[in-house]
Amino acid sequence: MKVFGIGLNRTGTTTLGACLKYFGFNHISLDRISFENYKKQEFDPIFDRIEEFDSFEDWPWPLIYKEVDKFFPDSKFILTIRKTPEAWFESLCRHADYTGPTDYRKYIYGYPMPHDRKQHHLDYYQKHIKDVTDYFKNKPEKLLTMCWENGDGWEKLSSFLGFECPDIPLPHENKQRSKIEVIKNRLKKKLSSFIEMFNTFSIS
Repeated sequence: MKVFGIGLNRTGTTTLGACLKYFGFNHISLDRISFENYKKQEFDPIFDRIEEFDSFEDWPWPLIYKEVDKFFPDSKFILTIRKTPEAWFESLCRHADYTGPTDYRKYIYGYPMPHDRKQHHLDYYQKHIKDVTDYFKNKPEKLLTMCWENGDGWEKLSSFLGFECPDIPLPHENKQRSKIEVIKNRLKKKLSSFIEMFNTFSIS
């Protein structure tokens, strides 16, 4: 059985990955090789890559769940969501503050930074959820929707995957970095810009 996490980033996908690893799945998260193949619409190498693992989350899996379902019909899919679209967007912005612009974000959402495009991102998030639920509406046994913030946890996940429920705390991985870390990162960038400007004036 293959298990695919198909929630967007910042929906608790890393926590899902940690849970799947606990169950013993040979797991892969962000797969840069498959993402590059997806950009070229080359699916055969992606399907070959899938054969190497048992469970998946992060990119490119939320983008290709339909193709994956057709090629691996015995697979199961887990859609992670946030308690509200706004909670997701706020998390996306905080993460962008930490990472700065990324090619992944630009390719997927259309913009390297989300802050000034709130409605665009909210629409993308809500459309993704609707598209996934519509696609699986006639085969509900293949899809599980999980919201960690609303109390979903081991019991719901274990039942869906056919495992005994673990008697351990849920592994809340990759929690949002603190505001202090974000501020430190911003200060580093400003300091770097200042040094670059100072060196420019010194040379001239």
